[in-house]
Amino acid sequence: MSKRNKAAERAARAAALKAERERKARRDRQRRLLTIGAVVGGLLIVVVAAVWLQSRAGDIDETAAAPEGATQSYGLRLGTADAEHEVVIYEDFLCPACKSFEDAYDAELESAVEEGRASVEYRPLDFLGRFGDYSQRTANAFAVVLDAAGPEVAKEFHDLLYAEQPAEDGDHPDDAWLIEKAVEAGATEADVAAGIEGLEFEAWVSNGVKAATSAGVQGTPTVMVDGEAIDASTLAEAIE
Repeated sequence: MSKRNKAAERAARAAALKAERERKARRDRQRRLLTIGAVVGGLLIVVVAAVWLQSRAGDIDETAAAPEGATQSYGLRLGTADAEHEVVIYEDFLCPACKSFEDAYDAELESAVEEGRASVEYRPLDFLGRFGDYSQRTANAFAVVLDAAGPEVAKEFHDLLYAEQPAEDGDHPDDAWLIEKAVEAGATEADVAAGIEGLEFEAWVSNGVKAATSAGVQGTPTVMVDGEAIDASTLAEAIE
């Protein structure tokens, strides 16, 4: 082997090792973020929330209007049907652990969708209703934006809600703020204002909670890959 070929081989090995180290460092950071979110959430809150969610169980309202572009499982799916893996995320826009998950994995999930490694379905829940109506209003607003402006704008709205998430037990933004964020995401105010203020998809949101309860969901975020619930910190490995 020539000196030039040996040098090229060494450079390739060095680049591969560097890439692996960076990948490991990124996963370690993701795990730390999720651990912090779990600690902040607290086990007691999870138990109380699970009991509250069970109290919301009931029959699905078959007459409920659904937003255009939503799945039959009460969510927004990004990616193709023939993707290698199917990721489902049950979430609440007020849930701090959900924000930690988004902060850690949003870029990873976007890459997986673009590369065809995974489809991702976001299923918003009115899960933290004991803190007021913000969870319900944001889940409804998400549905309104999806219906009026489509999946890309709905995903942008989704991301803005997490980027500016209020404290669970603090003051929660009003409907005017939700409309402002919807417009910032790319929706037209005239197309979303009435639906946000009038809880246009309230029954659809309620159906989503009932479906999640029937599926055994007891906390947010609940992350599923190919039909199996996983530890959220292992998501990157699960969709490789």
